[in-house]
Amino acid sequence: MKITIFGLAITSSWGNGHATTYRALCGALAARGHDIVFFEHDAEWYANNRDIAGLPKIKIIHYGQWADVCSGAQQELRESDVAIVGSYFPHAHEAFAEIFEHCAGVKAFYDIDTPVTVSQLREKGNTAYLRVEEIRDLDIYFSFTGGPALCELEQDFGAKRAVPLYCSVDTDKYQPLAVNPDFACDMSYMGTYAPDRQPKLEEFLSASAREQTSNTFIVAGPQYPDNIHWPKNVIRIEHLEPKYHPRLYSSSRLVLNVTRRDMVMAGYSPSVRLFEAAACGAAIVSDNWPGLDEFFAPGAEILLASSRVDCLRYLRDFDGMELRRIGEAARARILAHHSSAQRAQQIEDYISSARTRHSQTSASAR
Repeated sequence: MKITIFGLAITSSWGNGHATTYRALCGALAARGHDIVFFEHDAEWYANNRDIAGLPKIKIIHYGQWADVCSGAQQELRESDVAIVGSYFPHAHEAFAEIFEHCAGVKAFYDIDTPVTVSQLREKGNTAYLRVEEIRDLDIYFSFTGGPALCELEQDFGAKRAVPLYCSVDTDKYQPLAVNPDFACDMSYMGTYAPDRQPKLEEFLSASAREQTSNTFIVAGPQYPDNIHWPKNVIRIEHLEPKYHPRLYSSSRLVLNVTRRDMVMAGYSPSVRLFEAAACGAAIVSDNWPGLDEFFAPGAEILLASSRVDCLRYLRDFDGMELRRIGEAARARILAHHSSAQRAQQIEDYISSARTRHSQTSASAR
């Protein structure tokens, strides 16, 4: 199949979780013999912070203004079996218009931000990248979030079929490594600054660091305000390229996961960082949210925290052998259910089902 995707970012992971999600999925689809075309707006902040120049077997098209690439997009769509627009794609409405006119194949939306999207649809009936009328014309709504959100998308907003397409991980790139002295620490956290996440990061990591002054902590990610007062034993990394992620995860006794408010409220929204850390065999400490136990078994594959007291207990009382056991169990879960190869198979199955529905609809109309 030829699959054309209009996505937020694939060449730069600066300040977003979309890039590694797309890299894993597109790479796995390309490895299975599909032709992938990816349109990415050449935004200044991504263009100046690219982690990769390109990807094998994937045609990446950068553009400045939509008018400059419109005719090229039309040609790609005429030849495509599947067209996908991703959440936060800056010219999503223009891309939808071309897809509905020029792509005869399966038309889909990939929402890597479902809780945010649904919240805005409830309040305003649209978002900057998706309108209700566009949802109704799609064949498939791929959702980062499972659970009740899928029913809401179908029943309240007219999606023909809303299905979970959770993020995934390239297990060839994300795997356990030897401890790297540059990243060795007792607890690490990686994520872009978000005001709604910061109180938990302060409670779980910074407060723990102030009590455990002999321990080392790392916080990696951009856009943190200068007025945040980090404890002296917290090392800040402004931006860590994906090629270094496995080294950080493998060198951390504990890896902290903190979830955005909208994702907690919606539930069933595992982040790509969660899966990537688990694939590296990391012992993860996470806040809790509905549906988490469908992805990892609490206590056996992941540790849960509701306050710094829990984090301090894990730091003080859990030995290396116990943490390795938890990390190995988490990796086994990823290998069994959340690799990029498995996600590529899922998207193939969803598309095959949609094409069958197309054929049945066409036959009944004759």
